[in-house]
Amino acid sequence: MEIWINPACSKCRSALTLLDAEGADYTVRRYLEDVPSPDEIRRVLDRLVLEPWDITRTQEDAAKELGLKEWPRDAAARDRWIEALSAHPKLIQRPIITAEDGTAVVARTEDAVRDALSR
Repeated sequence: MEIWINPACSKCRSALTLLDAEGADYTVRRYLEDVPSPDEIRRVLDRLVLEPWDITRTQEDAAKELGLKEWPRDAAARDRWIEALSAHPKLIQRPIITAEDGTAVVARTEDAVRDALSR
């Protein structure tokens, strides 16, 4: 499994602590440094079964500057959202764990991390 993290994020650190405590085999991706491409974001969204606006941190300064809250949330705007997430990775909700079974979870809670571990 792979976990997308921002080391400054307490939810990310908690997820890593739990993964370590469970002896999980995982790879860390510091997505602010190793920025996901639009295609990688599309693949993760498919695995999450979510839309880009579902994993966007709309309270970030970059989101406010872009006016994301006003953007349409429909199929026609999907690529625009994905491009924004790739151009401004800080907008991506974290942590995201891609599970062994091909699914993924936004692992902001202990239950979500355990869910990823069970897959």
